Amino acid sequence: MSQAQSLSLQGKTALVTGAATGIGRAIAIVFAQAGARVVINHLGQAEAAQAVVQAIQRDGGDAFAIDADVSQADAVQRLVADAGALHILVNNAGIIQEKPFLDTTEADWDRLLGVDLKSVFLTSRAVLPGMVARGSGVIVNLASDLGILGRELYAPYCAAKAGVIGLTRSLAREFAPHGIRVNAIAPGPVNTAMVSLAHMSPQWLEKELAIPQHRVAEPEEIAATALFLASDLARFYCGQVLGPNGGSVMP
Repeated sequence: MSQAQSLSLQGKTALVTGAATGIGRAIAIVFAQAGARVVINHLGQAEAAQAVVQAIQRDGGDAFAIDADVSQADAVQRLVADAGALHILVNNAGIIQEKPFLDTTEADWDRLLGVDLKSVFLTSRAVLPGMVARGSGVIVNLASDLGILGRELYAPYCAAKAGVIGLTRSLAREFAPHGIRVNAIAPGPVNTAMVSLAHMSPQWLEKELAIPQHRVAEPEEIAATALFLASDLARFYCGQVLGPNGGSVMP
């Protein structure tokens, strides 16, 4: 089998959470280009999600959108039921907040951990029984370099993303015997609306650019890593954390 053939996702259905914009959008599009049927999950972003669906369909791909809050168990159950049999899950949905730790409220903590970590638990728990029954499947979790490095003013986000890494490794060990591969991506700074100067301080940008490549990534650069991990080329990857980060972390 050639490498090009190994990158094919033909015949697979993939659920990408938080796929209306940013990294999730880029992953959904590249998965569709590789032949997957893609379920575009979003929360209250119907217009943006439909634009992703239309972009995929214009290229001859297959996609549809489902609005669901992946931090809520009932919503996740409905999402997975509506998505149908899933071969690939990408846990991408996430939020970030820049705030001093002593000003961080319990509500801030619960919201960040709910979207960035609890959602990975909920969606994985909902999807894994079908994968176990089939004897195959792929889960790709979006962590962050800040889950490894830590960063002042981002305590809940760093804690959540470190939790994603730990959860990834635990699930990888438990479900590898069932033919399921679970891996993570820990990107560095990426050019998305979530981390734009509209939401973050100039000091944040200065720190993010203080990496060897002195730039932020484009979402498509992260999507390429997701495609690799979802493909047969990554069949011996288990519990790994790949770091398209411009040099911010060098293990």
